[in-house]
Amino acid sequence: MEQPEISEALQNLTPWDRVQLARHAQRPHTLDYIQALCEDFVELHGDRRFGDDSALVGGIASFNQRTVVVLGHQKGSDTRENVRRNFGMPHPEGYRKAQRLMRHAEKFGLPVICFIDTPAADPKKESEERGQGNAIAESILTMTNLRTPIVAAVIGEGGSGGALAISVADRILMMENAIYSVASPEATAAILWRDAARAPDAARALKITAEDLYELKVIDEIVAEPAGGAHIEPLAAVQLLGARIQAHLDDLLAIDLASLLAARYEKYRAIGRYEEQTYPILT
Repeated sequence: MEQPEISEALQNLTPWDRVQLARHAQRPHTLDYIQALCEDFVELHGDRRFGDDSALVGGIASFNQRTVVVLGHQKGSDTRENVRRNFGMPHPEGYRKAQRLMRHAEKFGLPVICFIDTPAADPKKESEERGQGNAIAESILTMTNLRTPIVAAVIGEGGSGGALAISVADRILMMENAIYSVASPEATAAILWRDAARAPDAARALKITAEDLYELKVIDEIVAEPAGGAHIEPLAAVQLLGARIQAHLDDLLAIDLASLLAARYEKYRAIGRYEEQTYPILT
């Protein structure tokens, strides 16, 4: 798929610059996208096991006159809201809520739209005790076999398994200044060099930008942002992404279910490149 030209003001940014833009507090968040793009949004709460999780929101809405299930990570725009939302880092009950919503979508034949924006899943001891790893794995499994179209969009940070848990989609879109990675640059730098100050080096090595991931065929499309970034003109950024979600949903809904599931399977089997190298045996 041919990509739109990247905004001139942003062409020369380093990967670390993109990290800062992806984390900007005034970037539009999941609920901003839902409120601007959808009508009649009804938020659903709870995982039916433990409780509700404000870091992952979702429900039923009308998107361009089509009923859909929407869900995503929710950060705050200020410190107080970030604390309430756990900085967009879901607990196990957040992922189990997402699974409940996705199974609801499958039951009633509703497409699923996911918005990805999290540093990672919640890493605290209490979350591990409640089965964080299992919740993420179950969410990935649920999406792998879900019998309805799924479109995911990385709108800010896409960090670690916390992002992957709701991004096993038929189409993955990525905002121009979003990032998507197995680990944060700071964590990677601390692991590799025992120096978190080398995060800019890690950001470059990780290939976390939209351009890198499109080239590696991890994502399907880069969505351009307004000049200066999505935080400069949030509504324009939301509308740009909304138009591309609509186009991909139209494509996916024209595919029969068996072909859709087969293509999803092949999509994820094909991700990843490696080289084999032989070495002489020393005697």
